Amino acid sequence: MIQALIFDFDGLLVDTETPAFESWRVIYAEHGHDLSLDLYQHALGTSHGFDPLAHLEGLIGRPLDRAAALAHRRAVKSALSGEQPLLPGALGLLDQADALGLPCAVASSSDRAWVEGWLARLAIRQRFACVRTADDVARTKPAPDLFLSAADCLGVAPAACLVFEDSPNGILAAGAAGMRCCVVPGALTGRLALPPGDIVLPALDALPLAELLARWS
Repeated sequence: MIQALIFDFDGLLVDTETPAFESWRVIYAEHGHDLSLDLYQHALGTSHGFDPLAHLEGLIGRPLDRAAALAHRRAVKSALSGEQPLLPGALGLLDQADALGLPCAVASSSDRAWVEGWLARLAIRQRFACVRTADDVARTKPAPDLFLSAADCLGVAPAACLVFEDSPNGILAAGAAGMRCCVVPGALTGRLALPPGDIVLPALDALPLAELLARWS
């Protein structure tokens, strides 16, 4: 029986994945190159793996001022992210979880400042009993550490947690943590071949939460 819900953040609650990808494409374009989604997908949902900056340095054949390049990219990403809203169904799903007495957590491979900033801006921080980010674990997704840390914080066994994810690395991490996974492809990840989850939904509000939970009652 599911006793708690754990949510990814980027691309799942807010479409920040598309601005993240497009910000790198802006940086690449400034150096006369393009970045394909086929390559970038390996950076989705994780803080390690594919390194866009190292790849760009290889393309142009020289090192860049990494601190300056990363700061520029963060500024472009923030500008492109703008005032992104919660994705459809997110607030309703949190309302249903509250009505059913299910505690919720966020588990994100992004850093704490980014995630907490968005949760505060969207006025939903109080909806989550726990927030776990890259700052809290040694390994981000596809390792299970973030999800296991969130479950421990909630005081719920991993097998009793239902994860909502949109990225390949996140789906793999949920499986590695021994958790059920509801896959909700985002604007960017919907263009990719995703690992199998326990169920795939087109949106967070595609099924009432009670009906979704009944699958594992």
